[in-house]
Amino acid sequence: MSDQHVLLPSKPKIIEEGDKRGVFEIDGLYPGYGHTLGNSLRRIILSSLPGAAITSIKIKGVNHEFSSMSGLKEDVLTLVLNLKKVRLETVSDEPQTLTLKVKGIKEVTAGDITKSGQVTVLNPDLYLASITDKNVELDVEITVEKGLGYVSKEVLQKEKMDIGAIALDARFSPIERVSYEVENMRVGDRTDFNRLKIAIETDGTITPKRALEKSIEIMINQLKAIVGFKEESRFLIEDESSEEAGEVSSENKEEMEDFLKTRIESLDLSARAINALINANIRTVGGLARKKEKDILSIEGLGATSVEEIKKMLLANGITLK
Repeated sequence: MSDQHVLLPSKPKIIEEGDKRGVFEIDGLYPGYGHTLGNSLRRIILSSLPGAAITSIKIKGVNHEFSSMSGLKEDVLTLVLNLKKVRLETVSDEPQTLTLKVKGIKEVTAGDITKSGQVTVLNPDLYLASITDKNVELDVEITVEKGLGYVSKEVLQKEKMDIGAIALDARFSPIERVSYEVENMRVGDRTDFNRLKIAIETDGTITPKRALEKSIEIMINQLKAIVGFKEESRFLIEDESSEEAGEVSSENKEEMEDFLKTRIESLDLSARAINALINANIRTVGGLARKKEKDILSIEGLGATSVEEIKKMLLANGITLK
């Protein structure tokens, strides 16, 4: 009788790894799973990893992007296009304001953007424009935000913007490119199993290995959300070291199950904590309750104060993090 089980693949192996480029290989994938997994991971890597980008600018003396500016070699539209290429890293979840103020004959680069403790310019040598008149000053106010994937300026313009502000198409993704290859390999007597090879290039704000790991975590959490209704709602309500550690009582099971389905954004938590949890792909209380305290502490954007806030909220509803 033939085997009725789908064999599990190997863990990803590092074929090549640097700060910005990495190649990884997964062996032993069931026939057809190479393309299924490769295409899914590629889409997640490109669309779902957080990053920073310029979302709007204000240029002193300029009302719209189709203007020209006396003493500037490029028109405003070309300057805008060049600013879209600036790669940034920010440690804050809140919008940050930078300035670009240069006067006199000079080639202006991304390195001329004012330094900030919250934001780092990753490609300071990027050419932005040339000032050709010694009496001309280029004065630009730059708004930097965190986000996911690609957001068009039309979407950003729907939000409230200051008068004179020019919205930019924002590419938040820290990923430069992703590709994958699938080839057949032998497993036992069969030669049609798949070997998946994934190549990832980043802008340096995240390592290729972490990008792959995070995309796998996102995929797993998405699948868990789909099949979550089949899982038993069993969570420890005391610390593992406690003798009273146990499951939610059957009397409160129905009430607890409803609470576990509650969306994160509906909770009485600070906006900072909610945004950090959502960016970590934790969408429901159930997803949060499955995490250990050390996992919560490692989430980007959450400090000790926010973690205490989350623990108090869960404890008030009968759940203690492991």
